[in-house]
Amino acid sequence: MLTRKIKLWDINAHITCRLCNGYLIDATTVTECLHTFCRSCLVKYLEENNTCPTCRIVIHQSHPLQYIGHDRTMQDIVYKLVPGLQEAEMKKQREFYHKLGMEVPGDIKGETCSAKQHLDSHRNGETKADENINKETSEEKQEEDNDYHRSDEQVSICLECNSSKLRGLKRKWIRCSAQATVLHLKKFIAKKLNLSSFNELDILCNEEILGKDHTLKFVVVTRWRFKKAPLLLHYRPKMDLL
Repeated sequence: MLTRKIKLWDINAHITCRLCNGYLIDATTVTECLHTFCRSCLVKYLEENNTCPTCRIVIHQSHPLQYIGHDRTMQDIVYKLVPGLQEAEMKKQREFYHKLGMEVPGDIKGETCSAKQHLDSHRNGETKADENINKETSEEKQEEDNDYHRSDEQVSICLECNSSKLRGLKRKWIRCSAQATVLHLKKFIAKKLNLSSFNELDILCNEEILGKDHTLKFVVVTRWRFKKAPLLLHYRPKMDLL
């Protein structure tokens, strides 16, 4: 079977951010047109604009941040294609937390170890059979499932009801992974309130409806950056916006 080597330069246009011209970090995709950028670049851009930086299509007239989502697949591809990128990014994040005197989140530690193992394996020229890879993946998944994301960076949340049509939660203070999404919270609330569907709910922060694909880390960074924990979120019956 013939193989063809492709230079990284030839695919740079597909794995770089149009806004900063660097390799994608925390890749985030516009759901309307599927163009991808660094999350920090895109969020900063959308603070003053509501169109895609690439094709100029209107993402949303008033709430463009609700129509972007983390693209984990694209980020994994970038990290695998660009040697040392993930390791360098994790190092920068560790230095950032150390500079602020904060504990390094567990997910960053885990990703750093994973990146190091991948690089060491690559340097030694080690290859594994498909069955070994599948076995390792299965074991990692089982270990991850048993951990229940307790090693992730954690976010403290207060869930308040601001509608007379729904009852409040008995335990409104929760602590969960920063990688959990607004959709996870909707399912959690719907189950606790015995609702027929989680789609009947809206979750708000600072009176702004949050997109279902937003991670809690993204919500904290963009809407609760200079405020003290816990992150205050409100839920209410879903309202159809015109």
